[in-house]
Amino acid sequence: MLNAPLSIDVRRGAVASLGELLADGRIATEGRVAIAVGPGQGEKIAEHVRTSLDACEVFQVEGGTVDAAVALGGRLRAGQYEAVVGIGGGRTIDATKYAATLSGIPMVSVATNLSHDGICSPVASLEHDKGKGSFGVVMPLAMIVDLDYVRAAPDRLVRAGIGDVVSNFSAVDDWLLAADAVGERVDRMALTVARTAAEALLHQPKSVESDEFLTVLAEGLVLSGMAMSFAGDSRPASGGDHEIMHAIDRLFPGTANHGELAGLGAAFCYHLRATRLGTGKERLAEVLGCLEQHGLPRVPGDVGLTAEQFADAVSFAPETRPGRYTILEHLDLDAAAVRAAVDDYVRAYGG
Repeated sequence: MLNAPLSIDVRRGAVASLGELLADGRIATEGRVAIAVGPGQGEKIAEHVRTSLDACEVFQVEGGTVDAAVALGGRLRAGQYEAVVGIGGGRTIDATKYAATLSGIPMVSVATNLSHDGICSPVASLEHDKGKGSFGVVMPLAMIVDLDYVRAAPDRLVRAGIGDVVSNFSAVDDWLLAADAVGERVDRMALTVARTAAEALLHQPKSVESDEFLTVLAEGLVLSGMAMSFAGDSRPASGGDHEIMHAIDRLFPGTANHGELAGLGAAFCYHLRATRLGTGKERLAEVLGCLEQHGLPRVPGDVGLTAEQFADAVSFAPETRPGRYTILEHLDLDAAAVRAAVDDYVRAYGG
């Protein structure tokens, strides 16, 4: 699964480089390129490619589901395309990554928002009959983030990516905990890249209103994807924080988006570390401060969950990633202890 992007372009007006990238022969030697677009700004961006390439076709992606991805994969194989460009948000890009992997062709990611690290990762999160699952895929060969289009996306989607990158701290500490407790192998390159992405964002003084901050956020999401590629799985960017996120998605679908729940999950995991292990208090304060600074959820009530519902999700969380060892598996709290920990967390930070 190890690979790295051929090209990464993050700036205003970056979409203008898409046609040049696809026409220079490195990705598609004959220019037979398919374009997969989702709802929103995808069709507008696709027009930039049509003017640069003669042999391209646009396909609409009907949601971020396994069925939609498989259907797109069938179209890609039937058309004998050399590459596919996924244009849109996380759902569209995840479906396109899966379809490209099924078809055995490279994929270029053009992100219209920065809601989570799926825009450049070797994992696709797709819905199916039994909920939502994560599937290993080949990460995009090239990536473009046009800040003009990112700014046109809903503000909530831009801010959500902050929670996803910051949750790397929790994932990395869970990985180190697993190494100490059960001897799990740690890839130091992957760990360092994931932590660096979170540190860069945490210490960026500006806000989402600035191009500088959006650039750091985009780079952090790309680095998170690369860390997962180095590790061969999602370990460096997905720990107990993401287990909680997936549990909420399963038990209370539609509660909030990926990045918002990942940030909330990371904060709660650090609360468990601070109160049960006596470690991570400074990091807890940093994560909570970052979430507050950027208007992200800090407590269950911020996403419309009661303390009881959130406790149910925390108890169920380990079942979403069988075999993964995190602070949740390490503590192995019963339902009563989980509820007490959640109540304590809400009392401490609910204001």
